[in-house]
Amino acid sequence: MDQTRRQISKIAREAGKLTVRMMKETGIGSGEFDLIHAVRHAPGISQSEICQQLNMDKGAVARRVASLEAKGYLTRRKNPEDGRGQMLYATEAAEELKRSKTQIETVFYEWLLEELTEEERQTFSMLLHRLYARSKQERREGFSHVIARLKETEGDA
Repeated sequence: MDQTRRQISKIAREAGKLTVRMMKETGIGSGEFDLIHAVRHAPGISQSEICQQLNMDKGAVARRVASLEAKGYLTRRKNPEDGRGQMLYATEAAEELKRSKTQIETVFYEWLLEELTEEERQTFSMLLHRLYARSKQERREGFSHVIARLKETEGDA
């Protein structure tokens, strides 16, 4: 049984709803933000790589890239290796957008923690850090332990 009742995910989803609401004021939707995020973390990424990474079709990525380029969040440059392919880069406006999203999330989480005592906040933060470190290590290992557990539960069903 899930002792957390998935509340970490639920809180993150509420923070996400606030972020989407505030980001709409900038004219950016969550799908566009995901694409900007992918480009920011892999400067020079191609549209086809984005298709694979975000599991989107070529046409949708092309339309979104064109829209984000027109809004000033992305730039395209020819791939110097083949001269045909396009490499994508985030602009300074995209970097500002990231800072804006981070600020929204920071204010939300600060507000959320206000009801806790200082000792509770410190304990909670320490425990969250431990859980995050464990989850990150599991991802780096290809989620091998979690996948094994999932396979075990499939066998029980």
